[in-house]
Amino acid sequence: MEAAFQEGLLDLKGFSHIYLLYLLHLSKGYCMTVKPFLDDALHGVFSTRAPRRPNPIGLSLVRLVDVIEGTLYVEDVDMVDGTPLLDIKPYVPDFDQPCGDICTGWYSGRSQNVKCARADKRFI
Repeated sequence: MEAAFQEGLLDLKGFSHIYLLYLLHLSKGYCMTVKPFLDDALHGVFSTRAPRRPNPIGLSLVRLVDVIEGTLYVEDVDMVDGTPLLDIKPYVPDFDQPCGDICTGWYSGRSQNVKCARADKRFI
């Protein structure tokens, strides 16, 4: 991390999870409907996490393992190595957990294989 931003990491180490906002720098163009790798049907791009988007901004919730001299050590990363990071925000359950009923649209019923599934190459 650039030295100018290292002071901003003060006290981040106390959080177990952080959000990373990043630029999907390898994504070229976009489509308003896509077939996500967990489904065979077309869905609107905004109802998916497909990387080919009108605004190529990614969001990941990752486990923060450590912060050492301006370097974040994280687990459960779902982005490409070298992806430009735009911002870091701590995960705070009081703010980040939705209240009430949760619906997951077309994704409902597809989560049983998500831990072992890997994206295909259609978005590269």
